[in-house]
Amino acid sequence: MAQLGLHTFAAAPKWDVTTMRALLPKFAKHKVRVLEIPLLDPAEIDVAETRAFVEETGIAPVCSLGLPNTIDVISDPDAGLAFLEPAFAVAAGVGAFALAGVTYGTIGKISGAPRTQAEFDGTARFIDRAARAAKTHGLDLGVEPCNRYETHIMNTGADGRAYCEAVGAENVFIHLDTYHMNIEEKSYAQGIRDCGSFLGYVHLSESNRGTPGAGTIGWAEIYDTLVEVGFDGITTLESMNHVHPAIASALAIWHPVAANPEDVIDIGLPFLHRAAEAAGFRYE
Repeated sequence: MAQLGLHTFAAAPKWDVTTMRALLPKFAKHKVRVLEIPLLDPAEIDVAETRAFVEETGIAPVCSLGLPNTIDVISDPDAGLAFLEPAFAVAAGVGAFALAGVTYGTIGKISGAPRTQAEFDGTARFIDRAARAAKTHGLDLGVEPCNRYETHIMNTGADGRAYCEAVGAENVFIHLDTYHMNIEEKSYAQGIRDCGSFLGYVHLSESNRGTPGAGTIGWAEIYDTLVEVGFDGITTLESMNHVHPAIASALAIWHPVAANPEDVIDIGLPFLHRAAEAAGFRYE
């Protein structure tokens, strides 16, 4: 049975146990079983405090990031791996099963031209090395296709599958995001189907990155297709209610995504439960 998660950008721009603890009654009310912790700066995370919070509450953590724009994983893969290594250590330390997100490149870095074969090959080599490094920490590695304005390297579920097949590592999975799918896929259903068995994690993100149900995302189609393919993993509400300053510009977040920030949780989570239930998609 699937689990419902919440990206902590819905509540704060940085991981903060005190903030999350104050939200525990809402997490219980809305059956939030997973929290996604951004690791844009792994040193910000108090690993011991976070691990204690996880063990006390039973909420499962998953971690995510994007690489900084100073790193090019094709020309200098060692720099990329050096950046990922402390993130892997933190993710494993807090008890996460995976590090996901744009683990293969930089959010907001585009060439202005189609992806070349050399870029595909170089990125695949980096993902392979990153997957092996993640495995030494007992972690899976998620790769998130993003829209054309944020990367030209991986835009669709089919792109993600091509990389997973090229790499061939058992611990690499596709991390879909409905916000990006809304821009890049022929349909939500096709994007989900194209991932095949590599689909491992899903961001539930509205078209305006705000409150689910207050945009144009086709939630019925998404949940119907998740049922069709038998997905039983984690689906996480991601909203850019609050954004870490390290990626705010790259994500083009310069105005509030919801008139009332509390609506993202108070209205968005119940909306997702209703949409899931209507499709026969079961959350534990």
